[in-house]
Amino acid sequence: MTELLENLTNWHWFILAVILFVLEVFAPGAVFMWIAIAAAVMGLILSLFTGISWEYQLFLFAILSVASLFVWRKIAAKHPLESDQPQLNRRGMQYVGRTFTLEEPVVNGRGRIRVDDTTWKIEGEDCAVGETVKVVKVDGAVLQIEKI
Repeated sequence: MTELLENLTNWHWFILAVILFVLEVFAPGAVFMWIAIAAAVMGLILSLFTGISWEYQLFLFAILSVASLFVWRKIAAKHPLESDQPQLNRRGMQYVGRTFTLEEPVVNGRGRIRVDDTTWKIEGEDCAVGETVKVVKVDGAVLQIEKI
């Protein structure tokens, strides 16, 4: 094993970078791309400075990997991804502001409401069947309502 490490060249780092990029293709969203960038930079450094020992190569690779992840986090924080469906994984939030007519009464502050193809638990002031309510907030899987 130490023989392989002692003979590390820039091509080993470039091959590692390609392998990591391929892994990123098959596991998108992982951190392989940023580590692959660090491996490619390490290959470039070894192209310029050929006499670096394997210990320093691994140490520098570790530093470059961590640095590339920090740089990515800074960039991602300044430029968040925008979605055409921002409430996709927070389904209840898409109902805030909508009004519904009750098919079941709200008794003791609790009830149920049919929304599209789903039944939701609701909480709010007591209401009779047929009254119109508005969803004002979502608390987990419970819609908070108020009378209109």
